[in-house]
Amino acid sequence: MEQRAILIVDDDVIIRETLRDVLESKGYVVETAETAKEAMEKSKARTFNLALLDIKLPDMEGTELLKKMHSIAPRTMKVMITAYGTLKNAMDSLNFGADAYLLKPIDQNQLLKTVEEKLREQYTAEAMSEDEVAEWIKTRLQKLKKSQ
Repeated sequence: MEQRAILIVDDDVIIRETLRDVLESKGYVVETAETAKEAMEKSKARTFNLALLDIKLPDMEGTELLKKMHSIAPRTMKVMITAYGTLKNAMDSLNFGADAYLLKPIDQNQLLKTVEEKLREQYTAEAMSEDEVAEWIKTRLQKLKKSQ
């Protein structure tokens, strides 16, 4: 499996750097963003396998960023992170398509487990898509041979 890229979006520099250190120590390529605007620009410029999105950002609610990220980067797995763990935040996150939801302070083991699980899901979905394309091509070739 190739190196996986992760985007961390949080306005707290200590959280950004701590999460970056934890993920880079496991071999992930990590970029960070302080604002939703910066996150959207980075997501347009390159592909991330996974994004960790804080719910409280200075320029936009994280759930609004989540919705925008679906159109900018539909294949990116999106994990919401928050210190404001309310039922409404959790429901909004899941209703807007978050792939997971983590509460701050984030337990390092839980973070790594969630990231690995979501990337495995993504890899499996991509592999199935490739297999489906291969099967379609095989079927088309068989039909073409029969029609000749």
